[in-house]
Amino acid sequence: MKQLDNKVAIITGASSGIGHAAARLFARHGARLVLVARRRTELDALVAQLEDGGAQAVACAGDVGDAACAQGAVALALQRFGGLDIAFNNAGTLGPMGPTQEVALEDWRATVDTNLTSAFLAAKYQLPAMAARGGGSLIFTSTFVGHTLGMPGMAAYAASKAGVIGLTKALAAEYGAAGIRVNALLPGGTDTPLGRQVASTPEAQAFVAGLHALKRLATPDEIARSALYLASDASSFTTGTALLADGGVSIVRT
Repeated sequence: MKQLDNKVAIITGASSGIGHAAARLFARHGARLVLVARRRTELDALVAQLEDGGAQAVACAGDVGDAACAQGAVALALQRFGGLDIAFNNAGTLGPMGPTQEVALEDWRATVDTNLTSAFLAAKYQLPAMAARGGGSLIFTSTFVGHTLGMPGMAAYAASKAGVIGLTKALAAEYGAAGIRVNALLPGGTDTPLGRQVASTPEAQAFVAGLHALKRLATPDEIARSALYLASDASSFTTGTALLADGGVSIVRT
C-alpha cells in the first residue's frame, strides 16, 4: 500500500545521501515532490529518474540558508501541485571540525545558517501552507551528536543540530492545534558523502561502525524509511519527538 498517495512533499538535500534516498522512497509511495538542493545537475537527473518511474517531481535549486529558496520551494509546491502536506528538511553540513578555539566566526555562522537558520526559514513558509491544508508533517534532520553523545571537534555541528531539536519542540507545541506534527529525525552514522567526511578511510569507517550497537553504519535507505514513518499517517499521534534511528550508538559505551 502506498503510504503517501496524493501527498505533496518538499525534500531538501535531495541531490545525494539521505535526501536522495527519501525522494526515491517517497515517490514509490505516491508522493508528488519538490526537490531542493544546491546542485542543479544532480537534481535534474533525479527528477528524470523519478519521472521515468511514473512519479511527479520538480527541481528547485538553491541554498536552504536563503529565505528566497525556502519561500520558492513552497511557492513551487502550491503552483505545481496545489498545496503542501509534508516537508523533510534534511539538508545540512558538518561545518568546521577541530578544536573550538580554532573555529573561525564566519565558519561557525555558516554552519548555524545551514543547519539551524535554514530550519527556521523552512518552517516559516511551510507551516502556513500546511495549515491551509488542515495539517501536515514537518520533519527536520538533526543528530545524536550533542543530544545523547558529545564528540570533540564538532561544536558548531552539535550546537546547530541541537538547536533544531529545540525548534522542533517549540513548533510542535505551537502548531499542534492546526493539525501539524513536527518531529526531528536523529540518524546514527550513515554511509553518505557527508558521513564520509568524518570516516574518510576504511579504518575510520570501521571505528565509527564499532561505536554502534549494531556494529555497522546505516544505509541512506534505512534512514529514509524512518523519515517515511514520520511523514505518513503511521505516526499520526507522534509530534515533538527527537526520533533516534542511530543503530544504538547512544546506548553503547566502549
